[in-house]
Amino acid sequence: MIEVNELTKRYGGTSGTTAVRNLSFTVRPGLVTGFLGPNGAGKSTTLRMILGLNEPSGGSVTVDGRPFRDRPRGLRHVGALLDAGDVHGGRTARAHLSALARSNALPKGRVDEVLHEVGLTAAARRRIGGFSLGMKQRLGIAGTLLGDPPVLLFDEPLNGLDPEGVKWVRGLFRRLAAEGRTVFVSSHLMSEMESTADELVVIGRGELIAAESLADFAARGTRSSVTVRTRDGAALTELLTAEGADVRPAGTPGRQDLLTVTGVDSERIAELAFQHRILLGELTTERSSLEKAFMELTADSVEYGATQAPGATR
Repeated sequence: MIEVNELTKRYGGTSGTTAVRNLSFTVRPGLVTGFLGPNGAGKSTTLRMILGLNEPSGGSVTVDGRPFRDRPRGLRHVGALLDAGDVHGGRTARAHLSALARSNALPKGRVDEVLHEVGLTAAARRRIGGFSLGMKQRLGIAGTLLGDPPVLLFDEPLNGLDPEGVKWVRGLFRRLAAEGRTVFVSSHLMSEMESTADELVVIGRGELIAAESLADFAARGTRSSVTVRTRDGAALTELLTAEGADVRPAGTPGRQDLLTVTGVDSERIAELAFQHRILLGELTTERSSLEKAFMELTADSVEYGATQAPGATR
């Protein structure tokens, strides 16, 4: 379990930059917890404070009840992948993992076991400098598994992985959580978090926005909408507006055959269309997604936002 309590990190003294402010949350075992936030939100700083690499300006963080710095053999307690490229390119994969094993008093046999688990057995004697980004990610994941730890942290672990690798990592996270481990994953890939995470911790500008289940967070976004295709768009729009619905064109500007409706569910739309003999070609309910909820709830926390070009359409 990871427990973060009123964690704060300032750079440059009291008048400098505050990267993390009064942050509190708990990452529980047996679940995959996603760690989300816009660029500059303070995610990497928070991960580094969990691992004792950055000293907090205030507050505390413990891993299974103790600061991580108090663990003499860290890999037996926490496996962490912060930067897959932060390795010595002149070493082989086996030499890199062997050095980690020796420094943490781990048996040599674990090196070959984790190389096999991440699919790098054939590349064990190759120098890391010649690895692709995806191979470096796999090597970094091997390092997190080396000590068979109960707590695992991953920062953007899917970068550079091909579809097969993404599928493998997704299954790995689910398996580790099912074994009762604490799995904490920072990622920008909303689709993967939606497929993998049970819980979410979302921050913006160093402050907590949400710490709850993925389903509860997604439900905080825009309410569900209904896509309707009909040749009688004007007539249906009039009926639905009278019901209190918000109706907007969903297709090419100027056309009314495809509509997006909020405020009225699909059953009521079908009922009104039947009563007024309006033929429907499509009636699809679109549920609120994690990405929609994230974009809405973190809109005020985006540090570097792009502006839309003049004349561009949404």
